[in-house]
Amino acid sequence: MTESTVAREKVIIFDTTLRDGEQSPGASMTIEEKIQIAEALERLGVDVIEAGFPIASEGDFRAVQEIARRVKRSVVCGLARAAYGDIDRAGEALKPAERKRIHTFIATSPLHMKYKLQMEPEEVLAWVEKSVRRARSWTDDVEWSGEDASRSDRDFLCRCIETAIRAGATTVNIPDTVGYAYPEEFADLIRYILDRVPNIDKAVVSVHCHNDLGLAVANSLRAVQAGARQVECTVNGIGERAGNAALEEIVMAIRTRADLLPYRTGIDTTQIMRASRLVSAITGFAVQPNKAIVGANAFAHESGIHQDGVLKHAQTYEIMRPEDVGLVKSSLVLGKHSGRHAFRKKLEELGYRLGDNALNEAFRRFKDLADKKKEIYDDDIIALVDDEIHAHEQRVRLVSLKVECGTEVKPTARMVLEVDGVRREAEASGDGPVDATFRAIRTIVPHEASLPLFQIHAVTEGTDAQAVVSVRLEEQGRSVHGQGSDTDTIVAAARAYLAALNKLLVKRGKRAPAALSA
Repeated sequence: MTESTVAREKVIIFDTTLRDGEQSPGASMTIEEKIQIAEALERLGVDVIEAGFPIASEGDFRAVQEIARRVKRSVVCGLARAAYGDIDRAGEALKPAERKRIHTFIATSPLHMKYKLQMEPEEVLAWVEKSVRRARSWTDDVEWSGEDASRSDRDFLCRCIETAIRAGATTVNIPDTVGYAYPEEFADLIRYILDRVPNIDKAVVSVHCHNDLGLAVANSLRAVQAGARQVECTVNGIGERAGNAALEEIVMAIRTRADLLPYRTGIDTTQIMRASRLVSAITGFAVQPNKAIVGANAFAHESGIHQDGVLKHAQTYEIMRPEDVGLVKSSLVLGKHSGRHAFRKKLEELGYRLGDNALNEAFRRFKDLADKKKEIYDDDIIALVDDEIHAHEQRVRLVSLKVECGTEVKPTARMVLEVDGVRREAEASGDGPVDATFRAIRTIVPHEASLPLFQIHAVTEGTDAQAVVSVRLEEQGRSVHGQGSDTDTIVAAARAYLAALNKLLVKRGKRAPAALSA
């Protein structure tokens, strides 16, 4: 096999967790959180990191700029509409990058052109050329996308692709923007493009599939078989509406089914679980237990027949090894007598590396937990660490909470919070202990955010299990997610609410109310 053949056989992994993934309601991230995920993606071996949409906000611009400074091996990409202001803003943000790409797009379907753009096809075609040329003035690596490509007129789409390549696009992306396509139909579209666009050999064909019908991964893989050589995806499949094609599923399908998918990626699959847990912790979006590859049950066998088979030979019911995706069977069993060194070693096995301050706080909470629980599971430690990931950003911290409730008393919460370094106390009553707790928080930090989501689940089994609580707060179009854990469900709820509130304060871009910090 020649070197050029090997290059053609590689499937480029383009990760858009930080851009399209962040568009999930409540999944917006701070600059520091985006940097953490970008570094994890680089360790994972992602070829292209779409770091954000620089024109969207000053925060997005700064995040793309900072990621461009820090990431060295992956290409850093910024998204831009077909407008000079968008493209120039992306170019400015990407200036520090060693390897950079501008990804510009315009809608090409009749529906979008008529109702969203209110432009005639020839106007759209002209902007394809102008936008790509403008992007090329900033970088030689330009990607062009035809939004809603799967519902576009095929001949017009081909004209747009030909124009984009002629103007300098080195990657052309065919998005199934609304998750409408069927796998064979989508593969046929890719074959049609490869057959009809005369200069298609001068660009990489990419696909970006949404999961509205649960077909994003299937559509992406069929497109690869049809000739696409870049797949756009996200960790855990997060994204707006039903999400995007899941990176871990794409990569492991290519690795596992080499007989049908004779391609390769540059992904270090042993980093998959680490990236998955980090994205889940930062966004507050729990991974469903039966999620392929990264779900808690992905390698669990409860059926007696399955267990017997796996014990005799793992491949009877496992088509992948847990260690292939970064799940390592630990020889370390932690308890109340375990020291800091063993705790740090356990964290490394689980894929976490904490700074000294975060490590000290996580170790303190581990010791507290060990006094309450006889058995400490890996999931218990993961829940603790996930709480600490955001600790350095918390401007509102829980100091103490005392709740009184029962059949003959009105639920009351007495709370002490630290707000920008100043201790504040409040007492509030409510319809239940959780309501009373949240009312106490609102008394100390007044706000008008609504609570559209409140969920509780147990980390492990037993009455002493830690509870993990997820909440979503919404205020004036802003949506944030928070997560907290504790063996006391009410404390976990308070931690989750405060995690979301801290994110909300960051998104507001201002300090806590002046009356509280006086």
